Amino acid sequence: MMSTVEPKRITGLVLAGGRASRMGSVDKGLQPFRGYSLVTHVLARLVPQVGPVLINANRYAEIYQGFGHRVVGDLIGGFPGPLAGLQAGLAACETEYLVAVPCDAPFIPLDLVVRFSEVIAARDADVVMAMTAVRVHPVFCMMKRSVAPSLTEFMKDGGRTVRAWVARMNGIPVSFGNDDNFRNLNTLDELREAEAAK
Repeated sequence: MMSTVEPKRITGLVLAGGRASRMGSVDKGLQPFRGYSLVTHVLARLVPQVGPVLINANRYAEIYQGFGHRVVGDLIGGFPGPLAGLQAGLAACETEYLVAVPCDAPFIPLDLVVRFSEVIAARDADVVMAMTAVRVHPVFCMMKRSVAPSLTEFMKDGGRTVRAWVARMNGIPVSFGNDDNFRNLNTLDELREAEAAK
């Protein structure tokens, strides 16, 4: 059996700090889906896999606080995207590792963190990310807390995408079989389509 990282050494981070321009600028994580908010579905799958949990949100912080986890806003203004959410999560992280998932992905794998931690432990990697036969999913990632300075430096140099930062860090892809587990509901049409596909 491969060694893994104990869940208590891993902080979970839900990225809910975006502008959601493709969803009409509503708050994505709070949109109803199958009877609950999107973020409720994400938390239900993530919480059992990790220790502490953080939610990165730049709007409706008081509502997000109602989910029972610490809410952290971006350290820089202007809704610069998920990279800023990772930066905020790393700044607030008190464990050795951080796992990030987006708030609009209600089907995340129930073995996401254990699969990530097996590769981190085996390869002593700084960053790992999800990959399927269809594509790489860099916003679903796990990293050592010690990468925080390199992330901040990357952003100061003008870097703005998780994909580019992970590439710079030589992030290791972790293979998953089902691409549907990483489906993002980016628009209201996608949300309605997924709702209808019960």
